[in-house]
Amino acid sequence: MESKQITGNTRFMGMLLAFGAVVLWGLLPLYWKLLKEIPADEILAHRVFWSCAFLFCILAYQKKLSDIKKVAENKKNLLIVAVGAVTISINWGLYIWSVNSDYLVEASMGYYINPLVVVTLATVVLKEKLNKWQAVSIMAAAVGVVILTIQYGQVPWVSLMLAISFALYGLCKKLAKADSLTGLMLETLLLMPIALGYILFKEYHGIGSLRVVPFNTLMILFLAGVATATPLMMFGEAAKRIPLSVMGFFQYVTPTISLILGVFLYHEEFTRTHFISFGFIWAGLLLFSLSQIAGMKKLQPEELHS
Repeated sequence: MESKQITGNTRFMGMLLAFGAVVLWGLLPLYWKLLKEIPADEILAHRVFWSCAFLFCILAYQKKLSDIKKVAENKKNLLIVAVGAVTISINWGLYIWSVNSDYLVEASMGYYINPLVVVTLATVVLKEKLNKWQAVSIMAAAVGVVILTIQYGQVPWVSLMLAISFALYGLCKKLAKADSLTGLMLETLLLMPIALGYILFKEYHGIGSLRVVPFNTLMILFLAGVATATPLMMFGEAAKRIPLSVMGFFQYVTPTISLILGVFLYHEEFTRTHFISFGFIWAGLLLFSLSQIAGMKKLQPEELHS
């Protein structure tokens, strides 16, 4: 009876941690908006630098700094991490730019279609097989993107770039032999010299923000590492407590919060065409989720928790 209670409490805590993580990710636009007066490329450089510094402190406290060396010793593994570093820097930079350039609705679309892009990528790169419902869900999302493209005469490149870059990053995380924190630490460590060099270059030439923006804005900028790593740590802890199959359903909370912020707080455009386009994407995600649930029911309990 006691072990069942412990298991129940563990799962409940896992659900709380997962939900807290995706809510924090969904609310990140509020954070980046506070830094709107700073160019997106400079925010990105600081995000990389301060994430690296914060993660170094966390891993030092956990006495896991040696894990970084273990991951980096394998050249193939290091190359995968390096590719992951490039893709996540593109994703971070584009997302910050999209938020502060009033493209939050389009950015939220990118994270809605991301799971479907991941499945497509797994089919092409990892040779995984699609079931018929997954294929239909991808086609439904594609129709949604095409509708928006035809109506506005241009491809929603922000959505697609965010979805593709994050899907590629996910693939790198899957292939690299490192836990989430150690992996992110090594990724930011590889990017840190470039980020620091860029910050110093802008300051040296008098075009940086450090001597211009108010003190409170600087503090927000310096805490970008904490804002980046905190939800990641929460999500990592949640993954230890609840099945990965359940974790997947939390991913839709983040873009939903972002969409609500974009439409109702920042009053970005959301026309009938947007609604129809998103409707096809949501329908695709519903089919995709149902196919996942059907797949979960076929698994044995021990497989479900792996």
